[in-house]
Amino acid sequence: MQTAASRPAHEILGQPLTLPSGLILPNRLAKAAMSEALGTADNRVTHALEQLYARWSEGGAGLLITGNVMVDRRALGEPGNIVLEDDRDRESLRRWASAGTRQGNQLWMQLNHPGKQAPQGLNRETVAPSAVPFVPALQRFFATPRALENAEIEDIIQRFGTAARLAKEAGFTGIQIHGAHGYLVGQFLSPHHNVREDQWGGSPENRRRFVLRVLASIRDAVGRQFPVGIKLNSADFQKGGFGEAESIDTFKALAAAGIDMIEISGGTYEAPAMTGIRAKESTRQREAYFLEFAEKARAAVDTPLMLTGGFRTAEGMAAAINSGAIDLVGLARLLAIEPDAPNRLLAGHATYHHVRPIRTGIKAVDRMALMEITWYTRQLRRMGKGRNPKPTESGFKSFLIGLLENGWGTFKTKRMRA
Repeated sequence: MQTAASRPAHEILGQPLTLPSGLILPNRLAKAAMSEALGTADNRVTHALEQLYARWSEGGAGLLITGNVMVDRRALGEPGNIVLEDDRDRESLRRWASAGTRQGNQLWMQLNHPGKQAPQGLNRETVAPSAVPFVPALQRFFATPRALENAEIEDIIQRFGTAARLAKEAGFTGIQIHGAHGYLVGQFLSPHHNVREDQWGGSPENRRRFVLRVLASIRDAVGRQFPVGIKLNSADFQKGGFGEAESIDTFKALAAAGIDMIEISGGTYEAPAMTGIRAKESTRQREAYFLEFAEKARAAVDTPLMLTGGFRTAEGMAAAINSGAIDLVGLARLLAIEPDAPNRLLAGHATYHHVRPIRTGIKAVDRMALMEITWYTRQLRRMGKGRNPKPTESGFKSFLIGLLENGWGTFKTKRMRA
């Protein structure tokens, strides 16, 4: 008799997964969110997104999660973000959803608000739970935010619900809330970023109020049978910030509120643990960056867990699933350079490529996670144009081109609002 431990890795990865909502994922591989920045200057859906997601749908992952779609046109995370706050893009959204589900996989839209994590000058102003600036090294890139007023918080909560409803109507098969990597939801959860003393801060319970209200707003908009997940930090790795104990309590609160899946990550742009650039060698050998935390989370909740970051081999992925710690493996940067990697893994073959650190040779740049976005975003743009990714592209070249493109994109975005 063949036991689970003795089954080939590709068979384990090929198992379907049923979520609490009843949705069935055809396998255990998910394309995790990466910011595509493929929207127009006025933040509308483009044909490039259709081409990119059709490519990934054909790549074999059972679940695709989009890059962050913003819920407020006044609050962009970067030039080229898609914004969803009304039905003006109804037909192009439907084409995007259709292309991204063409092979029978699921396609979830990730919804986000950047809070203070928006480049200097992109928005008229930046807002956050509290007026806490970035660390000195990043203050030239990110402005000190204004603290949100209560009515503004309520408006943002409703915007998440509106965007979720529009995504469902367009044919997306689920929603993921971006609660990690230092964006607004994560800012509310973190005692470092949230120093409020009203109903939205001052205690762990109050800091969790925002994310739970966002989940409730989305549920009211899409119903109980439509899957809603969240990407959440294990910790933000900042002094006085969101730590593991508070994260576990947040997992429990979300599970009790009926979340369908929790994706585990960690870090912010100020402490970029999600990129693995500062991971210990023992962590690299184990492959998954946050597997130890996932084991703690599994002991606390029965909710399906997805883990993204550090996986390199089918055997490492299967071992993490077999351990019971996680249910779903998230792949991100690998699919930016090898979009067909899931098909190879599910067929029992090794991938052609491995994720490598992207270096420019400029120490100040290489210490941050910015190149891990810029370089990979360029690969997504290549695929959006119907071309193949270029895994050997120079990090320095990508950095220079990224500076020019982001500067031009910021200029065009500001001009559209003038």
